[in-house]
Amino acid sequence: MELKEGQKILITQVRGSGRRTKEVIDTLKALGLGRTGKKKEHTFNNCIFGMIRKVEHLVSVEKLDF
Repeated sequence: MELKEGQKILITQVRGSGRRTKEVIDTLKALGLGRTGKKKEHTFNNCIFGMIRKVEHLVSVEKLDF
């Protein structure tokens, strides 16, 4: 998926955060997640990209078209 800076994305937590490091749990909280099934809309930028990379095994990302 090709994402560009400033584009709207929807991040969904698809796996639980149990038995994860504090760093991963804190990253999920910073993204506005924390429970399986929770969704949050963000504007894509380098900071968000780095957080997604840290928890990519727990989330799915979709591009929002408006």
